[in-house]
Amino acid sequence: MTLIVSFLVLLMLAGAVAASVFRDLISAVIAAALVSLIASILFYLLQAPDVAMAEASIGAALTAAIFVVAITRTKRYEE
Repeated sequence: MTLIVSFLVLLMLAGAVAASVFRDLISAVIAAALVSLIASILFYLLQAPDVAMAEASIGAALTAAIFVVAITRTKRYEE
């Protein structure tokens, strides 16, 4: 169990670094949504399924969708 949690935390860190490095804003939003999705998996593994569901639905899905809509209405690439 500790190995799985450690792997997920490292994957979260990699996703956070990728989100801050990407120049394409859609890719950065997808990486940030991946971080939220991994956080929801960690919440589920820590015996908090209600928090995991809220994080998955709001953090990963709804926020990413709002960002994608906003980015498509503006510039896609950071200058």
